[in-house]
Amino acid sequence: MKFLLIFFILPYFNILPQSIEERADLKKYFDEYGHDGCFVLFDLNKDEFIKYNSKRCKEQFIPASTFKIFNSLAALEAGAVKDENEIIKWDSVKRTYENWNQDLDMKRAFKFSAVWFYQELARRIGEERMKQYIKINNYGNEDISGEIDRFWLDGGIRISADDQIEFLKKIYNNEVKFSQRSINILKRIMIYEQNDNYILRAKTGWGVQNDKNIGWFVGYIETNNNTYFFAANVESVEPEAGFISRINITYNILKYLNIIKQ
Repeated sequence: MKFLLIFFILPYFNILPQSIEERADLKKYFDEYGHDGCFVLFDLNKDEFIKYNSKRCKEQFIPASTFKIFNSLAALEAGAVKDENEIIKWDSVKRTYENWNQDLDMKRAFKFSAVWFYQELARRIGEERMKQYIKINNYGNEDISGEIDRFWLDGGIRISADDQIEFLKKIYNNEVKFSQRSINILKRIMIYEQNDNYILRAKTGWGVQNDKNIGWFVGYIETNNNTYFFAANVESVEPEAGFISRINITYNILKYLNIIKQ
């Protein structure tokens, strides 16, 4: 009787493990740039994962500018910004990237990864509301210790490549704890590349953790017949060395896996 009960309960609760294919052959794309790192791909139709360096995929790192995905949702939900077209005035502080040194709206700030813009949004959201949004959405380790406008840059928040995939899946499926309006706006500003074959929604990230340069490229690709979620994490000795390579590594892997055609 106990055996029969377990037999019937397992399918009902759908707790069978998802398929994970470990792909050591993807290492060559990181080796090409001399980086340690990891990569996760989730195939929606097959309900399967492809991973390189699964151990690192579980490790949590500073999210850096990939947090702009979450920050955009939180700002829209809190009314910190009306929509993706509302302009916030530049504070006239000259910064490294010329694209940042101007008045910006959210769609351009997301594209340019303008730190000052999203710092202003975080201040407008406030610590209490940010904590609430982080907690109800189970984002990373849920620790926003540090300054409200810096915790994703050098504070306590951490997220793994596996976590990034789960959060992106919730966005795609409209399952994050934000309004549909906020989700729709986010999806529009996340478009990184669009052509006849696919729509790629993505965000880069770059930060320093324990004196190590940590790079991210995360997002998802909608093709004509499937959706693929990806998260690439790289570790670079030189600050600039991984800046472009995190994107190149991802594109090379996606081409190798025939998700993006050569």
